[in-house]
Amino acid sequence: MTALSADHPAYVIYTSGSTGRPKGVVMPAGALVNLLEWHHEAVGGEPGTRTAQFTAISFDVSAQEMLSALMFGKTLVIPDEDVRRDAARFVEWLDEHAVEELFAPNLVLEAVAEAAVEQGRTLPRLRTVAQAGEALTLSRVVREFRTSAPDRVLHNHYGPTETHVVTAHTLSDDLDGRPLTAPIGRPIANTRAYVLGSGLELVAPGVVGELYVAGAGVARGYLGRPGLTAERFVADPYAVEPGSRMYRTGDLVRWNPDGELEFVGRADHQVKIRGFRIEPGEIENVLTEHPHITQAAVLAREDQPGRTRLVAYVVAPRTPRPEEIREFVRGRLPEHMVPSAVVPLDSLPLTANGKLDRAALPAPDAAPTASAREARTPQEQIVCDLFAQVLGLPRVGVDEDFFELGGHSLLATRLIARIRAAFSVEIGLRTLFEARTAGAVAARLDTAGPARLALTKQRLPDAVPLSFAQRRLWFLHKMEGPSATYNIPLTLSLSGELDRDALRAALDDVVARHESLRTVFPETDGTSCQHVLDDVTVELPATDITETQLAEALKAAARHSFDLASDIPLRAELLRLAPDRHVLVLVLHHIAGDGWSLGPLASDLTRAYTARVEGREPE
Repeated sequence: MTALSADHPAYVIYTSGSTGRPKGVVMPAGALVNLLEWHHEAVGGEPGTRTAQFTAISFDVSAQEMLSALMFGKTLVIPDEDVRRDAARFVEWLDEHAVEELFAPNLVLEAVAEAAVEQGRTLPRLRTVAQAGEALTLSRVVREFRTSAPDRVLHNHYGPTETHVVTAHTLSDDLDGRPLTAPIGRPIANTRAYVLGSGLELVAPGVVGELYVAGAGVARGYLGRPGLTAERFVADPYAVEPGSRMYRTGDLVRWNPDGELEFVGRADHQVKIRGFRIEPGEIENVLTEHPHITQAAVLAREDQPGRTRLVAYVVAPRTPRPEEIREFVRGRLPEHMVPSAVVPLDSLPLTANGKLDRAALPAPDAAPTASAREARTPQEQIVCDLFAQVLGLPRVGVDEDFFELGGHSLLATRLIARIRAAFSVEIGLRTLFEARTAGAVAARLDTAGPARLALTKQRLPDAVPLSFAQRRLWFLHKMEGPSATYNIPLTLSLSGELDRDALRAALDDVVARHESLRTVFPETDGTSCQHVLDDVTVELPATDITETQLAEALKAAARHSFDLASDIPLRAELLRLAPDRHVLVLVLHHIAGDGWSLGPLASDLTRAYTARVEGREPE
């Protein structure tokens, strides 16, 4: 049997190619471990940190989300697909589940920021946001979202699939005066970044060159593609170690005066839109398969700041309708590769040497085609105005298709949030995909239900049955008697002056907030049920011990036996080693619920204790 090493593959993930043939990137385990260890050291996240699993499994960022949680004891919180696609519901979900760490591409971050601002939610527990996948645009709403919670830190990560994250930049507290596009930063641990000219020579700071990446983050190459691997993964002439390679990213960058990298553009025509890497040539190949199209070109245009979209230019003796062309592409490629606009041309513009002159391709008409019907009701007019605001157009007609005008799924979530706010109705994202015009959406509003009310506490029934997992633990408790088998202990080392009364009150605050921590399991006629106590005071016994007694005292505390019929499933004990040094021992019984982790419990307790010491009510 061959022992595993850092060079063995951790995963193979596919990215599109210009010929339509996908490329499988083979990422070694050592590169992934290096990334995860750097992330933990640089970005942080204590055990129990609640991390959202937002990214699709087909994106390499999902490995960062899942494995950083697995390696460092974080709690991975997973939204369902409908919530993930709806910015307004996703913001509610982030708040409800107290998510503390989020990875999201720029447009998702913008949609979340806008929805949070519109809902008046500051998401105070969301302390870390890492953006990756595309250039980070510091729009007004992103700046407002960043400053709405003083402790929130915004990170900009850069890296192609062939290297995962390779450079990073942490945004400062003061975003005023910062450029619209954030720097991509400096190389992460054990990686190197070179800005090189056409002869692989190092270029001076401020001079644009192509970015090459070397070090621990470089992939092994492309699966089954030795020729392509040799083309993109080349020898590193600046390395000390013999045989080192560097990856040619195809991205144009420059060093700024602060010693950080700034992204300028692509050396070729490969683009990233909404976090997806797209080869325009792949879309061009599909377009030319259409029976009436003889030539095609696809361009990613940013005719409005921060709003990049795909535009298809087609030459055809008989030009099909734009929507017919879009449907043709949609039947062969994913939605994110369907052009937002189609521009018919008599011929494609060429340079003097006969190549496509992409700079001469005209911008699509910014003004929408006049609708054959004017708005007939105030409702229709308001929806038309909302369409225009979200799409960045001067006006939108009643019968014009949102997606034909350049809309996509992320803009759709933004539009739905504004319609909800304007009309105080509950309307789902699916409605916009079914009723794609302002007139059709306005017609749906008459049958839409009222906006969802805020969640309110409801009275529990007198007898709440046990879950299957709780029933099993209760049965074992009755059969074996009180035991420490299912205890979950946590120790917190406390240094400095301690306010014991504030700590005990903070324990009461935490238990009052979580019903599962003040639930007992009494027995009636041989059957147990859950009974939630209304008023619970948590005892906090304190014991003076020496350093040599600490280990045995911790073992004794962890072996505490709960009487499930009368004891709440949480016990606290304070061990005093010195006037300025204590150890707090928390013991949780597993019957409190499978979803419980002591990491969030410790975080809740810390916040409650801080509030008590400062003389204010806990949040």
